[in-house]
Amino acid sequence: MTAALFLVEQLPSTDVVVLDGDEGRHARVKRLEVGEQVLVGDGQGAVLTCVVSSVTADRVEAAVVSRRDESSPDPRLVVVQALPKGERAELAVELLTELGVDEIVPWAASRSVTQWRDGRATRALDRWRRTAREATKQSRRAWLPVITELASTAEVAARLDASTAFVLHESAKVALSTAELPSNGTITLVVGPEGGITDVELAGFGPARAVRLGDPVLRTSTAGAAALAVLSARVGRWT
Repeated sequence: MTAALFLVEQLPSTDVVVLDGDEGRHARVKRLEVGEQVLVGDGQGAVLTCVVSSVTADRVEAAVVSRRDESSPDPRLVVVQALPKGERAELAVELLTELGVDEIVPWAASRSVTQWRDGRATRALDRWRRTAREATKQSRRAWLPVITELASTAEVAARLDASTAFVLHESAKVALSTAELPSNGTITLVVGPEGGITDVELAGFGPARAVRLGDPVLRTSTAGAAALAVLSARVGRWT
């Protein structure tokens, strides 16, 4: 079985890693034992392979065996995710993270049932970021995806000017599986809400190309993940 991954803010310069706090509790839940191999990363591409040397009530120590540094992915895969309803928001973030997204932009689409008002944005963003962190560990990713602040439609449109952009749309004629992709830079995918993207929003996303996945109509919480799987295969991440 693949060794468990733990994330720390900064990797040590010494040959000993200490897991305490939240990661120490996670290590104890995993029932780590002396001699067991673990991975410790910083979420920024660096991952240490370690062997547990000591387990106590409040911390785990591990000896560093090796280090690998993974370059940031190119092209970057960015998903603009219209706010899903309830627990489906965390599902969307979890799936996107496990499937390799590099950045998630929460989007306040006009037809989103959920709206982050009256201080909800701070709490919701915290949940999204915690979910992404746990999914990063689950999938043993070297890079922790960025979760941006909530974006308006105008802010999303501005981002699309700087990348190769696609909008998932059920009436599109072009399949994402055949659309032309760049070999580097940023690919941005816009995923609309359950009620769909309005004509005004679509028109405002000028440079973005409308694409479709297939005949089934997917929920907003799963559509992005399905599209991301297509992109990951096409840009060579899944080889």
